[in-house]
Amino acid sequence: YYAAYLAELKQEALKHLNKDSLQKNRIKILAGLTRLRQLCCHPSLFVEGYEGGSAKFDQLMEIVESSRMAGRRVLVFSQFTQMLQLIGNRLTREGRPYFYLDGQTPPQDRVEMCSRFNEGEGDLFLISLKAGGTGLNLTAASQVIHYDRWWNPAVEDQATDRAWRIGQDRTVNVHKLVCEGTVEERIGVIIDDKRKLAESVVGTGEAWLSELSTDELRDLVVLEMDS
Repeated sequence: YYAAYLAELKQEALKHLNKDSLQKNRIKILAGLTRLRQLCCHPSLFVEGYEGGSAKFDQLMEIVESSRMAGRRVLVFSQFTQMLQLIGNRLTREGRPYFYLDGQTPPQDRVEMCSRFNEGEGDLFLISLKAGGTGLNLTAASQVIHYDRWWNPAVEDQATDRAWRIGQDRTVNVHKLVCEGTVEERIGVIIDDKRKLAESVVGTGEAWLSELSTDELRDLVVLEMDS
């Protein structure tokens, strides 16, 4: 599925890039990249009726299980609420209780769930990245998993800080799951380069996306990672 959609996107994107129509079609190309990222997370986010598996999803469940056996409590962040729901459905089928928070969660419920979690109830908290990036204190957790990368690493850092902050007396392990040889890995490379060149630009938001050069945008689409 990934290879097929990538081939389609590459053909469409390179056609526009070669015609110097980058600005006009940038939004369409970035939307296509989001679809590729969804396929990395789990094909069912994009492919209707998909009933197969997902390597990243399997890896997540392995980390969750090893954390449970080690007595470590876990925060799982994703920017895709549909992905969090897929994870939640799997946990429910396995009889694993969990807390869930996204942008639709009322403020009073957020406070109550955080208090219950910090007081020792449950060992899993699924959180929408943008909704749970600030304002939460979840120092009862010592394992943070970023299921997918966000364009702005400062948002990831803020989410990680829900567990790694004043009052935390444990070592906090942070996992960032990335599918090798895909758009996810390429995004990581570009973010690292941007961070080195201008930390303030990357750190203040996603505005740098609109400033990607033609070559950088082409690299994201071509995705021929160095071996």
